[in-house]
Amino acid sequence: MRQIGFALALLLLTATTASADFTAFLGVNGTPERRAVKGLAIGTGLLVVGFEAEYADTSEDLVLAGPRLRTLMFNGLVQTPIPIAGIQFYGTIGGGVYRESFSTVPEISETNFGTNIGGGAKISLVGPIRLRLDYRVFNLKGTPRYATVQRFYAGINLKF
Repeated sequence: MRQIGFALALLLLTATTASADFTAFLGVNGTPERRAVKGLAIGTGLLVVGFEAEYADTSEDLVLAGPRLRTLMFNGLVQTPIPIAGIQFYGTIGGGVYRESFSTVPEISETNFGTNIGGGAKISLVGPIRLRLDYRVFNLKGTPRYATVQRFYAGINLKF
């Protein structure tokens, strides 16, 4: 038992190299119909656990009654410690703020708290450059036009 305690203490006290990454992405928000979304994410992590801040902006579509949706989320990630066949898988959960609005009717807008859950993969391309594929489901609090929003994106990820 003493050996297990010593090994655990050694693991916890041993320094691990932290890494960070930056992602610029384009994607699709599927609620109510497909609309373009673009954004940026920056994250840091240790071996298995990471953290990320992400900003995304979904385009407004007046014909489909799809509001502009901007989100600023702070997420925790659990990821594979090393890439498997060049692919690092992850799951994420977090929360932050959102703003839903229409340009033609400024008084119809909502700013509130939202949560998200999802996952994806970071696929090694060349050196520190990776392709990132991500799927999220957002749950928007308050009285948004659409309380549940799904998003998929692909982006270029730079690991440093």
